[in-house]
Amino acid sequence: MNTKNLVTFKTILEMGSFQKAADKLGYTQSTVTFQIKQLEEEMALKLFEKIGRRMELTQAGRDIMPFVDTILQGANQIGNYGKSLSEISGSLKLAIPDSILIYNMQPFIQAFAHEAPNVQLVINSIQSGEINQSVVDGTADIGINCEKESYPDTVIHKKLGKYKAVLVASPFADRNMLDFITPHQHKPFSLICNEPDGYYQLDMNKYLAEKDIVLNSPMNVQSIEAVKRCVMNNLGIAVVPAYSIGEELKNGSLIPIKTELDEKIYNSFYVYNKNKWISPQLELAMNLMTEYLGKENI
Repeated sequence: MNTKNLVTFKTILEMGSFQKAADKLGYTQSTVTFQIKQLEEEMALKLFEKIGRRMELTQAGRDIMPFVDTILQGANQIGNYGKSLSEISGSLKLAIPDSILIYNMQPFIQAFAHEAPNVQLVINSIQSGEINQSVVDGTADIGINCEKESYPDTVIHKKLGKYKAVLVASPFADRNMLDFITPHQHKPFSLICNEPDGYYQLDMNKYLAEKDIVLNSPMNVQSIEAVKRCVMNNLGIAVVPAYSIGEELKNGSLIPIKTELDEKIYNSFYVYNKNKWISPQLELAMNLMTEYLGKENI
C-alpha cells in the first residue's frame, strides 16, 4: 500500500476539500483524485461520495481512519528510528484558541523550532469548542484548551496554567451603568465575545442570569483582538482572559468591571488522543508546554 495515498486521504480530511489538499501537498487536483481512486480500488471501498457539489466522507472512510493513523504513525516511527530530536522530520499539528495563540505561545514556538528544526509545526487557531474533536478525529496531534466540563473518552487532558477572566468596558462607557453586583438590572450593553463556548464565557452568562442582569443581544466576532477593539470603541462589554489585556488595563484603553467572579481561577489544559503514538515531537511539545505554559497568568 502506497503511504502517499494515505497521506493524501488524511490531508483531504484535514483541509476540507480535494483542492485545498492538492494546494497543501503541491499536487494538481487531478493527481489527488487519481490517488484516492487508487486507494479505493486497492481497498475495495468507497471513501468519498458526491453530495451536491461537495465530496463527503463515507461511513467506510470514517471507519478506516484509526487504521490510517496507525499505518502513518508506524511509517513515521520507522523513518525517525535512532535519530536525535535535531534530526527527526515530519510534522506536529496543534489546535489552539485564538487568545492562547496570540498571548502565550511565542516562547513555546521558538523553543520547539530550536529543539526540532526539521519538524514542521502546523498551528490551527480554532474555536475552543472544536479542539477536543480535532484531537479525536486526528486533525490535531495535540490541543491547548481552556477548562471544560467534560472530555471525550479517547482524549487525555493534563493541566497547564491558571488564569483569571475579567469583565471589561470602554473608558467612555457610562460609569453609572457599570454596577454588575446589584441584581435585577437591565444594562444597555451587548456582551461581545469570540469564544461563545469558552468556560469563562459560559460562567459569566450563568452569573448574569443568576443575578437577573439583562443585557442587549450579544455580539459574536472572530478574534480576541476584534473583541478588544469593539469594547475600546464602546460597542459593548466583554469577559476576556486577564493575560490578554494587561497592556490595555495599564494604559486605560480598557477598564475592569467588578463582578463576584473576579477572584475565580480557571485552568488551561493540553489534550491528546490516548490511542496515538507518542512521537518524539509530541513528547517534546508536551514537555515544552509544561515548561512555558504551565504558569499562573493571574
